[in-house]
Amino acid sequence: MFRKFDFITARHQELSEAIVQPETIADTEKYQELLKELAAITPQAEAWQAYRDTLMQIGEAKEMLSLPDMADMAADELRRLEVLRETQEEELRLLLIPKDPDDDRSVVMEIRQGAGGDEAALFGAILLRMYARFAERHRLKLSPVSYNMTELGGVKEAVFNIKGKGAFSRLKFESGVHRVQRVPTTESSGRIHTSTATVAVLPEAEDVEVDISEQDLRIDVYRSSGHGGQCVNTTDSAVRITHLPTGLVVTCQDEKSQIKNRAKAMMVLRTRLYQKMRDEKEAEYAAHRRGQLGTGDRSERVRTYNFPQGRVTDHRLSGSDDTRKNFGIDGILDGDLDGLIDALTLQDQAEKLKAIGA
Repeated sequence: MFRKFDFITARHQELSEAIVQPETIADTEKYQELLKELAAITPQAEAWQAYRDTLMQIGEAKEMLSLPDMADMAADELRRLEVLRETQEEELRLLLIPKDPDDDRSVVMEIRQGAGGDEAALFGAILLRMYARFAERHRLKLSPVSYNMTELGGVKEAVFNIKGKGAFSRLKFESGVHRVQRVPTTESSGRIHTSTATVAVLPEAEDVEVDISEQDLRIDVYRSSGHGGQCVNTTDSAVRITHLPTGLVVTCQDEKSQIKNRAKAMMVLRTRLYQKMRDEKEAEYAAHRRGQLGTGDRSERVRTYNFPQGRVTDHRLSGSDDTRKNFGIDGILDGDLDGLIDALTLQDQAEKLKAIGA
């Protein structure tokens, strides 16, 4: 199972020697490429060396067991080393899992009203606040791109950017249909209503990764406005960009400057096009963006927020133990998603290890 690490160690040595060669240093592009590859495999090479050192120490401790005056100390050391060996083997198994190249990226997130009318839109606003609190907890920066709100303060559609290293690795499992079960404030008979909102999480693309020709764009400007007469601009600062080859449309009216709105809209457009490329190249890893969102029907869901019972259930978590699937609703809605995300990450790792036979 760990034979691959011998090849990784050999490649690590090869790269370490190559990057100090004068001809490599002179070729800036090649130097950066080799340096990036070296950095990517260094954790694996170091972990493998540490594991081999532990195996060597276990062998030495076993030899010391035969010495009468050293036997007790050797037995204690052997027990410690065996625990260390098991821990290191688990770390090596995880290092065998191919790293998602987008894990370190910032994200663009989209929340849309699903089934349930005004109640669904109000639930969308709750999700928006939840992700804002999550960003605050992790010192990530949330920037609005385009918010389409209802008169009651619900979310018809919200597009926003969360910037920070590793944002995608933590938030990628949020994609899908989120379902809420609660008694609306307008419900006089106390009946529980079920509504949905859809969430999409897209890794933010860099300028150099998606080539967009100006000829493929139609750019419209108009006056931005908020519901209820709020934030009405007197200049044409809002921007709508249509990517003609794909039909993708992005709008942004969050900034008062047309230039800033255009820059944000282009960022979202690049991100959506990058997601399209990602889906086409890695169909087995991530579904197409429309597949992420689903139809918003009540029967489709990745997670249920049950207010009467005070719990959040993630339906992707397997096993018969309800404590593994259920989380307290107050903490979750306040952005404390770490326990839930960790559980989903561990399950994802287990499934990938099973797939590669590790």
